[in-house]
Amino acid sequence: MANYRRGRINDAVAKELAIALRDVRDPRIAGNFVSITRAEVAPDLKVAKIYFSAMGDKKEAQTALTHAAGLFRRHLAMTLNLRITPELVFYADGSIEHGAHIAKLLSEIKESEKKNDDGADA
Repeated sequence: MANYRRGRINDAVAKELAIALRDVRDPRIAGNFVSITRAEVAPDLKVAKIYFSAMGDKKEAQTALTHAAGLFRRHLAMTLNLRITPELVFYADGSIEHGAHIAKLLSEIKESEKKNDDGADA
């Protein structure tokens, strides 16, 4: 399968799971503000790694998502025209927290440089 096709499938799976996530009534998902960040479908379409971010307890959200995997898989089977509907495996995505940490460090450096410049002018 060509890489551009896998990319389109990855995007479609992530988009459809984000839509299906709105209909889940599990308080472990809704209470943790869970969102799908990306999907990586294997070339043989048998397994899909689904990365999510959650504002609350990531372990609890991962358990709830794994519990609802059948619902999500059924939604994918009905909406996407794939030869095989992949099995879903959920992983917590730490990229948002990592990005926020880097932004915080950069702002601290900027403030530090600003203080040093103000002290040198006096």
